[in-house]
Amino acid sequence: MSVRSTVTSQFQQVAIEQERALAPLSDDLKLAQSGLDSLSFAIIVVRLEDALGIDPYVNNLTAGTWYFAIVAVTNTGAQSARPNVVTKTIG
Repeated sequence: MSVRSTVTSQFQQVAIEQERALAPLSDDLKLAQSGLDSLSFAIIVVRLEDALGIDPYVNNLTAGTWYFAIVAVTNTGAQSARPNVVTKTIG
């Protein structure tokens, strides 16, 4: 499976699981217009890391369990509510 099809598949699967209406995926689609929320994006990132073996955000973490939550911030400084925490265990 190609990277593109893996990413597309994860977006579609998470949208179904989180009961979100996913916009048609395209190269020009902005994430904010995808129909997914911050929890959905966090789930996608963790699953893609597992599926592809690549962590796009964090490198060289020491062994242990790490906890992540994504908060969206607007250009005026308004923040979204804190979503559920996603964990990643290393080593």
